Amino acid sequence: MLRAAVALADEYGIARLSMRSLAEVLGVVPMALYKHVANKDDLLDGMLDVIVGEIDPPVEEREWRDVIRRRVLSARRVLRRHRWARRVLETRTAMTPGVLAYTDSFIGMFLERGFPVDLTHHVMHAIGSRMWGFTQELFDDPEADPAQAAADAVPDQAALQQMAMRYPNVLRVAMASTHDDGVVGRGCDDQFEFEFALDLLLDGIGDRHARGWTSARPGADR
Repeated sequence: MLRAAVALADEYGIARLSMRSLAEVLGVVPMALYKHVANKDDLLDGMLDVIVGEIDPPVEEREWRDVIRRRVLSARRVLRRHRWARRVLETRTAMTPGVLAYTDSFIGMFLERGFPVDLTHHVMHAIGSRMWGFTQELFDDPEADPAQAAADAVPDQAALQQMAMRYPNVLRVAMASTHDDGVVGRGCDDQFEFEFALDLLLDGIGDRHARGWTSARPGADR
């Protein structure tokens, strides 16, 4: 049932998923589903646990940076297959068993490779949603159609002139990248930007770990 619900959400989006639509796919009456889940929220929790199970387990090696990076990018691939899952993750008020197990395993990747509990605590705050393969980017809409978003991101000449006058720094940064088609200002390569920020974060974590950083040490970097 849960895998059928995941497939339905993948095809039509989470907004169109209902107990009735799922029952139709399964060929049962809607009331039959309530033997397995209490309500739609319970269904969504179960669906999350299904897709969390698709994230690759940690690789067996000691280099913490590679282990973390591979796990995060595996999570990102999973969430890109199930684009509805990000919004569901963001709206959960309690951790499901699958989410708890993944979080526990993620923390363990640091602790088992020599990170102290104190640093690991702050690292988890810094990583945030990136452990799931996404992060809130500037002007980001997780449910936007990529093709439409790319088209909407191209301003006309009048808009560019107005932006240059009112928001010169925003325009300067937004127009900085030249992409494969030679057109500037069409938006960013999401995968490249995600990996760039992830590597930047991991470099900073490694630096703190190498210096024996602790939040209790007088004069520690904050």
